[in-house]
Amino acid sequence: QVRLVESGGGVVQAGGSLRLSCAASGQTLSTYAVGWFRQAPGKEREFIASTVSGSVGTTYYADFVKGRFTVSRDNAKNSVALQMNSLKPEDTGVYYCAAKGGSKYDLWGQGTQVTVSS
Repeated sequence: QVRLVESGGGVVQAGGSLRLSCAASGQTLSTYAVGWFRQAPGKEREFIASTVSGSVGTTYYADFVKGRFTVSRDNAKNSVALQMNSLKPEDTGVYYCAAKGGSKYDLWGQGTQVTVSS
């Protein structure tokens, strides 16, 4: 069973950057598709970005983060990172990573808080 732990959240001013990390234990994360999601106060959780399993490196992004966020793998560290640049106050929320071995994301981390001040 894979266990996921997010880190790197914090408080940053608008226009700043943060780098989140999703570290896995238990199994090799490269065999899973990994997605990043976020949940703002009072809103439903939403998809941000994902990377497919294996070494191809195909990534997908929600329109509202394209050009600002980048998802990447570090297989040596068995982790997936989310680099967030040009942050906006509306990016505030709890950020989660999730792994998908089959057809749905069924392995989730505990989340990390990101707060962007204006």
